[in-house]
Amino acid sequence: MIENVNYFAHPTAVIDEGCEIGEGTKIWHFSHIMSNCKLGKNCNLGQNVVVSPGVILGTNVKAQNNISIYTGVICDDDVFLGPSMVFTNVINPRSAINRKSEYAKTHVGRGASIGANATIVCGHDIGKYAFIGAGAVVTKHIPDYALVVGNPSRQIGWMSEYGHRLEFNNEGLAVCKESGQQYKLENNIVTRIK
Repeated sequence: MIENVNYFAHPTAVIDEGCEIGEGTKIWHFSHIMSNCKLGKNCNLGQNVVVSPGVILGTNVKAQNNISIYTGVICDDDVFLGPSMVFTNVINPRSAINRKSEYAKTHVGRGASIGANATIVCGHDIGKYAFIGAGAVVTKHIPDYALVVGNPSRQIGWMSEYGHRLEFNNEGLAVCKESGQQYKLENNIVTRIK
């Protein structure tokens, strides 16, 4: 444990100077937190997670083992990043050509979940509470509450904020079986009814 801080870092973790780490955050074995990134409160970064400069993680982000979160990525609060999922930050990388000035941004909305071994091609945003299935390859923007699977990913449905598939009736209404929250589907946009 690093002393005089309000977060936990395993002794094998590397924390560069100039990063901001929120209270209650936990950083586990062999992870590397690079300078000029921001981690919110109560995040949990598993083993072998790399957070590159300029990355922003909101409150309560969970990053499972073996993830590299590259420059250009912003995750809002309550995002789940499954084991070994992949972010990219350059569309056409070449070893001999420096493209650091071409890093593309990827924004992951509040409450979204990205499954194990999924790949998010840079420059494509993930909507709030979207659910990216394990192994999916995201090559376009994903709407709020969308459920996507496959390579390339395709939308096969909608998910509730509690992570359950929504079944809409003829009036475009659905109810989450766990929370009882109600949702409306109109013009291929899902909103939660408050």
